[in-house]
Amino acid sequence: MPYMAYKVYTTPEFDSLLEKLSKPEQERIEKLAKNLANNPYQGKPLGISFFREKKIDDKRIYYLIYDEYIIVLLVSISDKKTQQKTINEIKINRDIYMELAQNISKKN
Repeated sequence: MPYMAYKVYTTPEFDSLLEKLSKPEQERIEKLAKNLANNPYQGKPLGISFFREKKIDDKRIYYLIYDEYIIVLLVSISDKKTQQKTINEIKINRDIYMELAQNISKKN
């Protein structure tokens, strides 16, 4: 089933982590963001169908899918070493991300 084109947004945390990466890594993540707009469910689900991870080289990109707002929210980046800690933090802050998605959808 083709998806409606989702809008992809980032959190300030994601932007900060992205800035620290090399230019080629940033470009691959930007390409991923474009792909997620057309198929948000391509990554590996992390216990909840709308919380996913996509691996790019040794980095993991974490994102949340909000079908009701047609939004993909890129929330964090980690390496294998900090993977579980990052996943746990995202799950703990799920309500904050939901509120952010709601606010984004109201503005657009």
